[in-house]
Amino acid sequence: MDTAELRTRIATEMPQTVAQLEELVRIPSIGHPGHDPAQVRRSAEATAEILRDAGLQDVQLIELGEGAGHPSVFGQLPPLEGAPTALLYAHHDVQPEGPAGEWTTPPFEPTIRDGRLYGRGAADDKSGIVIHAAALRALRGVLGAGIKVLVEGMEECSTEFLPELVQGHEELLRADVAVIADGGNYRTGVPTIGTSVRGVTDCIVEVSVLPKAQHSGALGGPIPDAITALARMLASLHDEAGDVAIPGLRRFRWQGTPIPEDEFRQVSGVFDSVDMIGTGSLTDRLLSGPAVNVLGIDAPTVTESSNQIVPRARARVSLRLAPGDDPVAARDALVAHLRAAAPWGVRVAFEADEAGMGYLVDTSTPTYRAASEALAEAFGADVMEMGSGGSIPLVPLLAQTFPGLPVLIWGAGDDRSAFHSIDESVDLGDLETMALAEALFLQNLAG
Repeated sequence: MDTAELRTRIATEMPQTVAQLEELVRIPSIGHPGHDPAQVRRSAEATAEILRDAGLQDVQLIELGEGAGHPSVFGQLPPLEGAPTALLYAHHDVQPEGPAGEWTTPPFEPTIRDGRLYGRGAADDKSGIVIHAAALRALRGVLGAGIKVLVEGMEECSTEFLPELVQGHEELLRADVAVIADGGNYRTGVPTIGTSVRGVTDCIVEVSVLPKAQHSGALGGPIPDAITALARMLASLHDEAGDVAIPGLRRFRWQGTPIPEDEFRQVSGVFDSVDMIGTGSLTDRLLSGPAVNVLGIDAPTVTESSNQIVPRARARVSLRLAPGDDPVAARDALVAHLRAAAPWGVRVAFEADEAGMGYLVDTSTPTYRAASEALAEAFGADVMEMGSGGSIPLVPLLAQTFPGLPVLIWGAGDDRSAFHSIDESVDLGDLETMALAEALFLQNLAG
């Protein structure tokens, strides 16, 4: 089938593609503790119906047992004799909505404005599900390659059960190429293929100074409060230049496409007065070096506070890692650094969270070149090769489980998608064109 006919098929079915994305976005499939797990199951079941509608066989929910997280979804099509098989990946769980009142429209009420569909998960990563479905519908009856689709149910909330999902279903997931639709374009309409993802780990650190709160006038002065002690520890995570001060972490010079600072500032919305921290090129700091951030603090709020010495406080600290760095060793280094920075003999305790590797894509493979050509043909533009500062825990695990497996990372998100933030959205034009690019790639794969 030529490109024009594929383009027409996908365009004709865009109302169904958009309706399916709206259906998924309406489901608050947040897998984090404290949220309703029934909604994640509901999302898995809706995803299964979308895959069945796309013509997949053996569609099933993969469940890992009682207490082992949320269901993933799998479906497949057998290849013609001698043809390769592609594993298509996305995830149906989403991040919490954050402050719902700050959204322009409610986060789980999908709304289209100016060609973009807004709602939590619209880009990350329910768009990946409908890209796969749209590409497969367009190729119905002419596809020679085998297809396996895995839609994960815990990507945003936990990697604890990921090895069991992948390595425990090794034969089910075995393929000749993996297509990860959890990436995005550098800009709207600019086709982009991923070249790396960073690793990630984090910990929760708790500081205690008293068994209970005490009067800040009667005892304040000699006794430090827990928030002040914790603040000193957190401030030690960066040096004076703003580089991560934790010793032993990997850094290397990024050799790919540079990112101009003015463009980065425009996309991020950072205030003009805020300096960029750290040394080296902007891409070094974003893609091939560590980054540490404090994601949350548990302590009395201003409205809850009283004239008392705060006895304990804790913070969640996230550490992003250069591709290839050891996340377990990095997490140990983070904990050791914070422990050493604890002032005045305060008590400290740690909860170590999960650790995930980064990954560098092999851009020299014929599969990678074929994917780039499909993107260029679909968008009618040159393809950018761009690393990601984010993490996709499944990718390095796939590479470990299936040595030599070519991995492709792309998606319909863009610089305006606001991943994990308020007013998350996806450009419907890019969604349609990404479905065409994937269809072109899968059609050519059989040859």
